[in-house]
Amino acid sequence: MRSPVWTVGWGLALVSAVGVLVVGDASWAWAQSREGAEQEAAELLQIVDRVQLILIVIGTALGTLFLTIAGVRWMVAGGEPGSIDSAKRALTGTAIGYGIAVLASTLMQILDWVLAAQAGGGQ
Repeated sequence: MRSPVWTVGWGLALVSAVGVLVVGDASWAWAQSREGAEQEAAELLQIVDRVQLILIVIGTALGTLFLTIAGVRWMVAGGEPGSIDSAKRALTGTAIGYGIAVLASTLMQILDWVLAAQAGGGQ
């Protein structure tokens, strides 16, 4: 029959061996999950950049279309003050739309820079 000290000793050795295996395995799994999360975040950022680019292209195309329509309306107004005023308002709205698009793009770049600086990857 074994003494209780011997049994406790083997028990502690077994628990510590399992602990080392689990902790070592857990740190490896944590490192893999972190790499996976970083990869998923990078993929998400690529998707956001693509969507942003598509929205900028669509906004620019629509802005150019409305600018052209407003210019044509002004040209065919024939000196009528109401039509000229309507064309001027359309041109003003288009200019404001272009301004908002430029500001939105600039704000997205500033936000990207701030988030990169917080993550430790300042550009």
